[in-house]
Amino acid sequence: MKNARLRYILCFAFLAVLVLALLLWNINAGSVDFTPREILGLLLAGPDTGIIWGIRLPRVLAAAILGGALSVSGFLLQTFFANPIAGPFVLGISSGAKLTVSLVMVLCLSRGIVIGSALLILGAFAGSMLSMGFILLLSRRVNQMSMLVVSGVMIGYICSAVTDFVVTFADDSNIINLHNWSLGSFSGTSWDNVRIMSWVIFSALGLTFLLSKPIGAYQMGEVYAQSMGVNIKRFRLQLILLSSILSACVTAFAGPISFVGIAAPHLIKALFRTAKPIVIVPACFLGGAAFCLFCDLIARTAFAPRDMSISSVTAVFGAPVVLYLMASRRSAAARGGNG
Repeated sequence: MKNARLRYILCFAFLAVLVLALLLWNINAGSVDFTPREILGLLLAGPDTGIIWGIRLPRVLAAAILGGALSVSGFLLQTFFANPIAGPFVLGISSGAKLTVSLVMVLCLSRGIVIGSALLILGAFAGSMLSMGFILLLSRRVNQMSMLVVSGVMIGYICSAVTDFVVTFADDSNIINLHNWSLGSFSGTSWDNVRIMSWVIFSALGLTFLLSKPIGAYQMGEVYAQSMGVNIKRFRLQLILLSSILSACVTAFAGPISFVGIAAPHLIKALFRTAKPIVIVPACFLGGAAFCLFCDLIARTAFAPRDMSISSVTAVFGAPVVLYLMASRRSAAARGGNG
């Protein structure tokens, strides 16, 4: 017990230092270089309209907050489906949010209506719930993990195809914005965006943390959870709503981002060597924040001054984790069959 507690403390300290280091590195990275002393001086001087406060800091904070939210959303979906490959992007939930946000943007922009953050989040949430509904229906008929993943991927492709169809009806001046957003990016984030996403995401995270005990019981199976007094129907609805809110908020502000919701939770569980929700929920947030900060750093600097799509970079580092998980489960199943 003492060894496990010491490990948790050291791992949390490592993640906190890693996130802080990546925050400072991201703030410093760019076409204009600053010394650490200059960055500290500008941060201590207070808000202004310069590069640090006006452009880089909102983007860096958005990458950390949204990356953490995506990781926690993936952990909730993996718990809900008891499926290590479940995640907002793979199951098509992010693509459903992308479709409805695109519809809202095209309809509003074509009529000269100013789009608020709340409207985007609501649109993304509606799309997330729609995709989640299809996944839940399919999960009742499909028992194999691989078929459920394939079904989610197909839903994602359908939503992406419809999104492309919708974009063709957008005005030429709006197509560029829609195209950049649909690829996934933290650029152009404002302080108003940061405030709204922080309020929504940290509220959802607080509610998720309060569910740590029921989540831990649910991980042991529905029968065990019921014996511990967990209302399964209400609990499953809570998981669906919280995971959808988190993934919808990410899609509304940064577009669809791939593989973070799968890779980060598994890397965190491997680091902490536990799946206890009271430990993993905050650890997933820190791990997802570090993952997205690192990927955004590469997206900004690899081919500077051009920005790469954040989703392309997260796929490079996240997809191998998914392949490893699928290969390890296949080999484990083969050993079980031979035994």
